Amino acid sequence: MADLTTSLAGITSPNPFWLASAPPTNSGYQVQRAFEAGWGGAVWKTMGDPILNVSSRFASTTFNGQRVAGFNNIELITDRSLEANLREIEETKRKFPDRAIIGSIMVEPQQEKWHEIVKKVEAAGVDGLELNFGCPHGMAERGMGSASGQVPELVEKQTSWVKEAAQTPVIVKLTPNITDITFTAQAAVQGGADAVSMINTINSLAGVDLDTWNTIPNVAGKGAHGGYCGPAVKPIALNMVSESARHPEISVPISGMGGVSSWKEAVEFMLMGASNVQVCTAAMHHGFRIVEDMIDGLNNYLDEKQIYSVNQLIGQSVPKFSDWGELDLNYRVVARINNDACINCNKCHIACEDTSHQCIDMHKDDQGNDILQVREEDCVGCNLCSIVCPVDGAIDMVEAPRQTGDEPMTWNERQSLLSLMPAK
Repeated sequence: MADLTTSLAGITSPNPFWLASAPPTNSGYQVQRAFEAGWGGAVWKTMGDPILNVSSRFASTTFNGQRVAGFNNIELITDRSLEANLREIEETKRKFPDRAIIGSIMVEPQQEKWHEIVKKVEAAGVDGLELNFGCPHGMAERGMGSASGQVPELVEKQTSWVKEAAQTPVIVKLTPNITDITFTAQAAVQGGADAVSMINTINSLAGVDLDTWNTIPNVAGKGAHGGYCGPAVKPIALNMVSESARHPEISVPISGMGGVSSWKEAVEFMLMGASNVQVCTAAMHHGFRIVEDMIDGLNNYLDEKQIYSVNQLIGQSVPKFSDWGELDLNYRVVARINNDACINCNKCHIACEDTSHQCIDMHKDDQGNDILQVREEDCVGCNLCSIVCPVDGAIDMVEAPRQTGDEPMTWNERQSLLSLMPAK
């Protein structure tokens, strides 16, 4: 079996699966249960001045019968005292010395407050600190969380304050509620961060009850925006991790999170530059023992690929990720329908006819059976037919042969050539 040991800014853990700072890491009892199940690390639920939470506070999105396709919450940081949390961190670290325990912290943007909490949390024996600059609700109204995390200058300043006092690695957790996350990631690096983690939750409203007209969730008939996470946010999170991983000024490791529900998403995040992954919603949906499937799946995948260390995955797909202007305009794929597998649901024909390029025709074969056929000369390779097809293997996207004069050319190259042409 492959070696699953990972290191993030010098913080080692027996596997890349950490629990994110969230309800599952709210107490020593929970974190110890998680470690018994096999989790490699845990980021303790954010500590600071204890708060009062509201009831109710969670909501979810069900799509096409899949429950918890997305998850929304208006919960805040820990409602337990700092002293209780630190006592349980110390106990948990003593029982599980090989697991990574990261203390998530958040205080008002004041230098002395950051220094004070850093010293207290590190004294409990954590392996590192994660600065919560991402919480989009509740704490943001108090000048913390994403209120700081959306301002690069505040990210840099507060990170530097923490580094003045910290003896352990400092991870900066970034908010996705910003136009370009690489701006704040760079600010964290400039402030001295040893790593960044992304993404925190996305501003969201889960829904509205059509009978009462109350928001979901609501507190005595009033609602507020919350943070969105779960499988639905994975494409957004994966893009932000990828953009940061390929940015030349973001030279620190990344802890990736946002929709990691199985070993497959973990591999995707690591291929796109993450050194490990953090999980929350999947654990809340299925319990701590899902990590067993994650570990087994990752081991099997690495064995099939003949990869001896999970660290060999990190960043392998980053060079394949570029800007649109660097894509080959002369590369072409077309759809081909395998009529032996086709069930004649006609979803591909309808989708192409109504919303794409009208290049799938209905014919009769020699026995008089209805068949579908793609006019490849008109197909633009948009993938829509293969996406809506309910049968694996019924539609393949295949590379079309290049025509004479169709050498690889990007938009940027095309524009450069046009600029050299004499004006008429």
